Formats: sequence, structure tokens, C-alpha cells
Amino acid sequence: MSSLLLVLGLCASASALCADNAAASKAGKAQQHKTGPKKVVAKKKTSPEDQGEFVNFNEWKEVARFMDDMVERNHFSRSELNSLFAQTRYLDSAIQLIKPAPSNKPKNWFAYRARFVEPVRINAGVDFWNTYGVALARAEAQYGVPMEIIAGIIGVETVYGRNTGNFRVMDAISTLAFDYPNTPNREARMAFFRGELENTLLLAREAGIDPLTLRGSYAGAIGWPQFMPGSIREYAVDFDGDGKIDLRNSPVDAIGSVAHYLAVHGWQRGQPVAFPVTVSTENRQWEGMLNQGLEAKYSVDELRAAGVVLPAVPADLRFGLVDLQNGTNPTEYWIGTANFFAITQYNRSYFYAMSVAELGRAVAAARNR
Repeated sequence: MSSLLLVLGLCASASALCADNAAASKAGKAQQHKTGPKKVVAKKKTSPEDQGEFVNFNEWKEVARFMDDMVERNHFSRSELNSLFAQTRYLDSAIQLIKPAPSNKPKNWFAYRARFVEPVRINAGVDFWNTYGVALARAEAQYGVPMEIIAGIIGVETVYGRNTGNFRVMDAISTLAFDYPNTPNREARMAFFRGELENTLLLAREAGIDPLTLRGSYAGAIGWPQFMPGSIREYAVDFDGDGKIDLRNSPVDAIGSVAHYLAVHGWQRGQPVAFPVTVSTENRQWEGMLNQGLEAKYSVDELRAAGVVLPAVPADLRFGLVDLQNGTNPTEYWIGTANFFAITQYNRSYFYAMSVAELGRAVAAARNR
């Protein structure tokens, strides 16, 4: 499920990628359009965690071009790359999981929320906060991101480190980089994953590790906060002060990195996140304010003039109108601040951002009981 990235506008986590995809990705196998030669399938399974098919990626023309580019721009050894891709597996499971939800399936905020704001995550969040409260407080002081938001993201992404993913990152990202499903944005998505494949190799070289040892989500997101490799290189921080960045094994590094990521992507210290609103059934100008980009762009006066009925909100802030669809039940409407939309830069989904905020609130409330 999980950052996002990053993906075209980014899921840091990808759970990346789009949290809405994760619930709908149990689809059956479908005919794929390959960019390389026909697969030679050995059906050999190395372990329950490495379920992939052998293909000779070295015979794929686009892989060869990618390796040429890595040699020229980043000074990798061609023989070492050949050896690495000879060991890389094709993951049909990544293809199936990344497919978008069926367009005819109605979105359901209540069902989505129930997956994340629930007792297991809330109790694990209390334990996490009690254990790492000093680091959470330091991150809030340094970056301005509240402790409950940091805790909410890590809880939604990996249940506080319990579910960080068992896919080999090289397998998942290579598969998606060169054989993304046949969707309207296929070329752009493959370009994104090729960039993440480059970042995977650079990250492994910089950290002095074998890239085949990196494990993560079906989209290649890594560690407690499910950062894509490119986000690790650009936004992750050494928050525990041990001289290295390790999002796989250091919850403290994860805490600091999540806060830093949000601060870079527009988090405003001291601002709220979102407010519930109602909308007029007579003056429906508000409909034109939906789906206008992931940003807070409307003033209080503009919202009221368009038929949005507001609670008491800060008059000097700008907001975006958010619709949380509930299947056949009435849609919920909210107005999100710049901080709400900073969370959507982690994962481009209203449902995701609201789940982060609500799980964080629930964890904070449980601690205070």
C-alpha cells in the first residue's frame, strides 16, 4: 500500500503509490504487454519471500540501454550490472498489485478508514509513542510536524514497523520499470520506476550494500516509513546520530525522515489539517472547486460564496475542498489546509491523508485515556 511515493507527483511511499490501489489490486492474472523478449519461465521459487520468475533481463533492449546509461553517467561496471540483472527476478505479483482500481467500483471512505483506524494500529501506536516519545518530540520541535501526524504516517504505512514488505526491491522496481501494466500513463510510470531503479543502485553503492538485500513493498518502498529509494537519498536523515541513515532498522531515523519530508513538502508549523463542512444543495458552485489539484487555493470568502457552509475556521488561511466518497452513502466534505495537502505529497490520496490524521488523533487520544 504504501509513498510514496514520489510517483508522478509523488508517493513517498508508495505504498506509493496510491493507497486507493492497494485495496483493489487482488485482480486475477491478465495478459501483459512485454517490452522485452518473450519470457522464459522456469517457475522456480527461491522462497516464500522471493516468489518471482526467471527472465533474462540482460536480453531486454530497454534494460541494455538502461545499463549503458548507468555506465556512462554513474560509472557503474557493465559486468557487475550484467551479473546483478542476471539474478533479478520478474514479479508478476507486482504487476497485479500496481494495477489501478476498477473505474466502476465506487470509492468508500468508511471502508478505507476502517482498515487503518482500528484497535491493532491504535494500540501499536500507543506503544510506539511511549517508546519513541523523545524522538517524536524532537522531530516536532525541529520540523514543526506534530507527533501525532508522524505517528499516523508510520502507523498507516507499516503498522509501526511490523509490515515493511518482503519483496526484493530490485525485483519489484525492475519489473515495473520495464513492464508496467498497459495503462494510459504507462510510459510516464515506467520512466518513474527507471528513475527509482537508478536510485536503488546509487543508494546501495553509497551505503556499501548489495542491492539484492533490499526488501520492501511491491512498488519498492523501503523501511518503517516506506520511502522510495529516491526519497531516501533526497529526504531521509540520520536522526539517531549514529552516522548513517537506516530506515529499515532505525525507528528514530524514520521519525526524523518523515518529519523532514513533510516540512520540505509544505508543512506549516502550527496550522490545523482539515475541517468538516457541508455544501449547499441550491448553490452548487462548490462543485467546480473539486479536483483542482493537491493544494489549498481558496479563501474563506470564496468557499462561502460557492455554497460551502463553514465552521469557525482561521480567516487568513487558504483551503482546498475535499470530497470523501462513501459508496452509496452520502459523501463527506472537508476543507484541507496546506498541511492536509502536504500529507498528500506522501501519497496522492485524500483517503490516505485523512486516515493519517485520524489514526494520529486516535493514538494521541488513547495515550491520554
